[in-house]
Amino acid sequence: MTLMKSWVASANTAGHPFPLNNLPYGVFSTETLDPRCGVAIGDMIFDCRAAEEAGLITLTEAALFDVPFWNEVMEEGPELWAALRARLVEILAEDAPQRAEAQPMLVPQADAQMHLPCLVSEFTDFYAGRHHATNVGTMFRGAENALPPNWLHIPIGYNGRASSVVVSGTDVRRPWGQLKSPDHDRPAFLPCRRFDLELEMGAIVGQPSDGPVTVDEADAMIFGYVLLNDWSARDIQAWEYQPLGPFQAKATATSISPWIVTTAALEPFRVDCPEREVELLDHLKDTGPMLYDIDLAVTLAPEGGLPSEIARTNYREMYYSSAQQLAQHTTSGCPMNPGDLLGSGTISGAHTRQRGSLLELSWGGKEPITLESGETRAFIEDGDTITLHGRCHGDGYAIGFGTCEGKVLPALDDPYAR
Repeated sequence: MTLMKSWVASANTAGHPFPLNNLPYGVFSTETLDPRCGVAIGDMIFDCRAAEEAGLITLTEAALFDVPFWNEVMEEGPELWAALRARLVEILAEDAPQRAEAQPMLVPQADAQMHLPCLVSEFTDFYAGRHHATNVGTMFRGAENALPPNWLHIPIGYNGRASSVVVSGTDVRRPWGQLKSPDHDRPAFLPCRRFDLELEMGAIVGQPSDGPVTVDEADAMIFGYVLLNDWSARDIQAWEYQPLGPFQAKATATSISPWIVTTAALEPFRVDCPEREVELLDHLKDTGPMLYDIDLAVTLAPEGGLPSEIARTNYREMYYSSAQQLAQHTTSGCPMNPGDLLGSGTISGAHTRQRGSLLELSWGGKEPITLESGETRAFIEDGDTITLHGRCHGDGYAIGFGTCEGKVLPALDDPYAR
């Protein structure tokens, strides 16, 4: 597929993240407009509520865009998803007959504030990148025991907190927690000293389930994808995670990018999962290309300083796809709901600068990385801004996700001061 031309001139710029081929979904507001659903096109946002009220979008008898979230659209299912995308292309294409009618419904992205694009029903995070799992396992258990026995057979995950999912641009405060030092018999309640990022993709479930689903059914249930940073308090995690896994170490915040890039936009970029060392059970077997060729990068900017790229990798490095994760999630009969968010797990490659967390990049803090400013980092310091970037590269066009950004604020002086 090549670049699709739009009458919105900025969407036709080579390498722009939001061409007509993309049309990602978000929720925005301005000084004069309350939060509402919109579609990114070039450096503009097309106001879907205004378009529906004017009769430009009439796909159902009931209103779809009278609420500031995309869950209503998700619940309608894949046929409506396809019809909406086709209608948006028709309205925004270069030769659109309704250009004059649609023109006033454009809002500059520079004037907009972005909000969470959907109501997040539940959040599940996975541990499904082999390089990441091998690196972390080697650090803590040695190379011979890096992967637990189940890892090559099943996508491992934990149930996180939907309440702490925040949109890009939201500040993140360093958490307090119980920390255990090898030099002391008792733990202490202190601010986190080893705060970290995790470079992930998030899959947004668009259709419900009631009982187990196949991998192909799961793939059809996914509405789209966002960039996701699963902020992690490594020292809190080290003390609390046995025997039940992550808890407060992962509950501070999970940041997502504001634009949902649809599976339809990503379709040309499908790629196969890595070769399997162990054959998967039938309910998880690969049925075709289930990953996407998405270039990913992480930048770190000290307070008042310029950003340095600290990692670059690709979503195709995942061992399990989101469809396989979703299929596994339903095996117990666990119902899935529109707006459920699945974190891919940290995405790391085989080489040092392809590692998607500071835990790996600094090898547990033993090998701090050097920023372009000359400063070093083992873990995130107060005032640092972490930004995730992602895009696919097509024939003369790109599919971008925007950015997923968060600045780390100092811990509260006393979290229990009243």
